[in-house]
Amino acid sequence: MRMEKRFDVKRSLEETARLLAEDETFVQLFPESQTEIVESTERHKTTRTHYRALGREGVATFHFDFEDDGSVHFEKVCDGRVWRELCGSIKLQPRGEGTRVQLELEGRTRPLVPEFTIRGPMQEQIERMAAGLRRRLQKRAGGKRA
Repeated sequence: MRMEKRFDVKRSLEETARLLAEDETFVQLFPESQTEIVESTERHKTTRTHYRALGREGVATFHFDFEDDGSVHFEKVCDGRVWRELCGSIKLQPRGEGTRVQLELEGRTRPLVPEFTIRGPMQEQIERMAAGLRRRLQKRAGGKRA
């Protein structure tokens, strides 16, 4: 299963990449959940998110790795309940005077979890992630919106 969401921000590629790399951005990727940064280096971050999905509570761990162009690739540590594999990326591309942000998720569910049961919740998740990311990347210094 593959999902994608795109949006534009009115910031240069360099500014967008700088904001994307900040810890606060990763905390806001999962706006309705409690997320903490458990490891952070210049080229890597690991988050732990406490969530509720499909009537169950859980903890999701994600590893984020930064590319030279400011883009980020990530992978979920799969616990065996739903996902066999879940990874994605946040790609940045210059677009006019701003930046195009592309969020992608790709995953394979466990054999006893049909994709159609998870497609709706995953679509909602990518929408929430994109909304949180957009809010963060469009903010100006001092908390004002761009």
